[in-house]
Amino acid sequence: MAATILVAFDESPQATAALHHALSTYDNATIRVLYVNDPWEWAGADGIDGVFYAEEAFERSQEVAEEVIATAEEIAREYDTEVTTESEVGAASETIVAYAEEHNVDHIVLGSHGRRGLERFLLGSVAERVVKRSPGSVTIIRDEPPDGDE
Repeated sequence: MAATILVAFDESPQATAALHHALSTYDNATIRVLYVNDPWEWAGADGIDGVFYAEEAFERSQEVAEEVIATAEEIAREYDTEVTTESEVGAASETIVAYAEEHNVDHIVLGSHGRRGLERFLLGSVAERVVKRSPGSVTIIRDEPPDGDE
């Protein structure tokens, strides 16, 4: 039976490198790409005339999610590979781990920004929380994607 690989994808250079890694490393695997639409990222967005409108912010976040997923599918086509793509709303690390548990994921691949010191302490580390809570193994990619693939 083929392994199921989950790639957390947010279009950052690190996530892009993680997707390239998964596509080039796990030839016979089922690859699932997950974009987590984190409300903390869109809830503070500027609204119209400086007024925040939750419905508009959520709608815009859904549009962004569709764009990110389309980018992941485009990258997969470069490898002549079909991937399963999904977008879920929630806190990134918790949603990634819950998704992995619900879909019997064997391995998670995700990018890390490699923050250190105070910045890491204040912002936390999604990658670190996923590693600690993951039901299976995790590969962290900190490299940039191949030239021209940003």
